Amino acid sequence: MDLEKTLLRKTGEAIARFKMIRDGDRVAVALSGGKDSLTLLEALLRLQHRAPVKFTVCAFTVEQGKFLAPFEPLGEYLKSRGIDWTYHRDNPSLRLLDEQPEHGCDVCSRFRRRAVYQIVRGLGANVIAFGHTADDFCESFLRNALFTGRTSALPAVTWSGKREFRLIRPLVFVTEEITRAFAESLGAPVIPCGCSQRSGTVRRSLRGWLEELEKDFPRLKESLLSAMGNVETERLLDPRFLDLEGGAAEASESEPLTVLR
Repeated sequence: MDLEKTLLRKTGEAIARFKMIRDGDRVAVALSGGKDSLTLLEALLRLQHRAPVKFTVCAFTVEQGKFLAPFEPLGEYLKSRGIDWTYHRDNPSLRLLDEQPEHGCDVCSRFRRRAVYQIVRGLGANVIAFGHTADDFCESFLRNALFTGRTSALPAVTWSGKREFRLIRPLVFVTEEITRAFAESLGAPVIPCGCSQRSGTVRRSLRGWLEELEKDFPRLKESLLSAMGNVETERLLDPRFLDLEGGAAEASESEPLTVLR
């Protein structure tokens, strides 16, 4: 498998299908130091010269005191590549570590979101790109269905609260098998984060379950991704989407059926 060709094809397909990047956009990649966000950054830099629209790429990192190794080696790599990169030490997050060392992920995420918007605003970017992969989408889909009773997953494209920024996840069709191999081929240092080492029991269980199933069904993640984009609302249990009054047959004789909401 040609790693770069596969990566760029799948990333380009996602960008085109969900209209993630548009002419004149400035895209800021949230670089966590891991293999996925590093792969995303490199993919966007390469697509930048091939895409039918003009856009610029920059990257940023939020230091919240949870990296398990110094970030300087990756910083040197980015500098050697001439990448427009901003490293931000978030003092409120660092104080949080001292004042509330047992704080939950929700608190950390809220602090990070505030810092991200502040940084990206300063970079003059209007699009924020995150390195969530196909694995993350599948795990999110299963976790919500099995443990929260909701049919939902990560959004490929969404907006910040005040619609100031478009938030995109261009690696939706790219598996971690690809990002792992591609990051290794770059020879760039990968900086682990303590949060990634503390993934919850549910996530670990789902990941192990998927890996076991994939031994017999290697296209399992492709099927799950396809299911997320092929929703038959009339075959689910949400009354908002069901023809409970029997008007579907009448409507179909005269005009296309409008889904009841």
